[in-house]
Amino acid sequence: MMRIVSGIQPSGELHIGNYLGALRQFTALQDEHECFFFLADLHALTELPAPETLRDRVVATAIDYLAVGLDPQKATLFLQSDVPAHAELMWLLATLTPVGDLERMTQYKEKARDAKKRRLVNAGLLTYPILMAADILLYRAEAVPVGEDQLQHLELARRIAHRFNDRFPPPLFPEPNALMQKKGARIMSLADPRKKMSKSHGPETYIGIFDSPDSIRKKIQKAVTDSGTTVSYDPRRKPALANLLTLYALFAEEELRESAQRFSHSGYAIFKQALTELLIQKLSPFRERRQTLAQSPPHIRAVLERGAERALAVSQETLREARTRMGIA
Repeated sequence: MMRIVSGIQPSGELHIGNYLGALRQFTALQDEHECFFFLADLHALTELPAPETLRDRVVATAIDYLAVGLDPQKATLFLQSDVPAHAELMWLLATLTPVGDLERMTQYKEKARDAKKRRLVNAGLLTYPILMAADILLYRAEAVPVGEDQLQHLELARRIAHRFNDRFPPPLFPEPNALMQKKGARIMSLADPRKKMSKSHGPETYIGIFDSPDSIRKKIQKAVTDSGTTVSYDPRRKPALANLLTLYALFAEEELRESAQRFSHSGYAIFKQALTELLIQKLSPFRERRQTLAQSPPHIRAVLERGAERALAVSQETLREARTRMGIA
């Protein structure tokens, strides 16, 4: 059994790319490992959301994750800002982190470039990876579920852990490994298979986890396909169809070649109909569970409070040891 930590950005509506790339992995990990999952409201502040928007998104995201199967009896779910040790450990680790390491982060360069257009470049964007390192090291995690876009940040967390352990022996922090989800890591847009599925490209380009059956039917019907009429898996010649076949295989929990063979003598319309019915079958329980959870805000608050109590107990022990070694206990 490993200790696993992952942060959840309260960024609004979830889509099936989020589910296949991360959420489904979380629900599997909680059955076999000690998992700490937190709602990253401190990280969200780097984008300067309106206070009410952030508060609403935090609650909504908690409901979303519980609806898709996160079990508070198996995993610890909590709000990042409810555990002050995240911010304090970040400061301790910041004193061990060269500015050059932060300026080389690809995501910082991209976000700073976009934010600069709006004159919103803030220090939080630069120091974001140190907070991420603190999030992980605070619980002495052995592994972290990450996508390709977070690998560079995780590598920095490993270097910070190594630097701390080397300067203040004996080793306190494990150097966490990446848990990469290969299947489902890159689900593409329904409108353009060259682009990764994202809410920013418009509602017709993605399937929301909690979409109604009618919405799912309309979106799959409008999803682009490639020239020809034969269903086959060919990412180079038929990238749009390959994306839809990938969705079918992942939700049917079968190999791609099985899905391609299943529809090899069917036209696009029959395949799209089958994909539509499969998505409705798999996603409807999530939507129904979410509707029930949304009617009980006190239950959601209680889940987060219990999670924070557990996280506080673990984090305080680590922080106390880090403070002692650095001479500020």
